[in-house]
Amino acid sequence: MTSLTSFFRTHNAIPKGPTMADEPTVLFVCVHNAGRSQMAAGYLTHLAGDGVTVLSAGSEPADRINPVAVQAMAEEGIDITSASPKILTTEAVEASDVVITMGCGDSCPIFPGKRYEDWELDDPAGQGIEAVRPIRDEIKRRIENLISGLAPA
Repeated sequence: MTSLTSFFRTHNAIPKGPTMADEPTVLFVCVHNAGRSQMAAGYLTHLAGDGVTVLSAGSEPADRINPVAVQAMAEEGIDITSASPKILTTEAVEASDVVITMGCGDSCPIFPGKRYEDWELDDPAGQGIEAVRPIRDEIKRRIENLISGLAPA
């Protein structure tokens, strides 16, 4: 496995990625798959609907989703209570068109032709709702930008 941060520093060009018409698969990765990646998956599922397949995983998944992340998303009308942390697999990366890590230094297999992004975001673990709301809002902003970048020209 190659560190995505190292990959980004070594390779200046990021593959263009699919259009929404291709029904892309987007994978969100963070260490515990309990906060950032679950909020991102919730937003993308909510905002993009059936136009995209959404996956999330973690290199060291937690036992459950962060309850404060669940609360923060509920404030937005998005229910992520049915999601559960999952282990990151090579197969999940291989099946994805876009792989987004959450600034947590994860290692991830690199496959040619995939679009990779590293979103540096604070970890909501151990934070109260007041600290998690700005993280949630930044994730929403990035998801909206991601969707516009996946849409056909």
